[in-house]
Amino acid sequence: MEAENFVLFSAESWTKTESKYLLAKAMKLDPVFVKRNDQVEGLTNLLSIALRALTLIEFVVRRGLQQNSEKLTGLHAENPKKETDSPTAERILKAYSHITLTIIELAGQIFHHVTPLSPLQVRMLELPGLGPEVYSGLESNSG
Repeated sequence: MEAENFVLFSAESWTKTESKYLLAKAMKLDPVFVKRNDQVEGLTNLLSIALRALTLIEFVVRRGLQQNSEKLTGLHAENPKKETDSPTAERILKAYSHITLTIIELAGQIFHHVTPLSPLQVRMLELPGLGPEVYSGLESNSG
């Protein structure tokens, strides 16, 4: 099997087996009752976009780790010292679950404060080429 075909085969296999897992586990959806076809179509499109975003996040972070021969430490709550070069989208997003954006309006001015990022969170932003400025830009003040 040629390398290109193997990559395509692996990607197709992963999509078929892992996509249901990602949708069921990461999104934890309750049953949804829709009555019209346009609602079904809209929900299907939304879930498709969410699945693509999760897949892309996971792929880009893993690719960055492999290109740098690097492993991330701290993604496993049950074993914070465990290293991984193939983090799941769920673990990547969970690493950002404790951040907060606070917006305060005081005397006609608006102040923003964001929770500082950990070194792990900064590194996961750097892997896809984003950098911490994407996050810290939320803290601009206006008035």
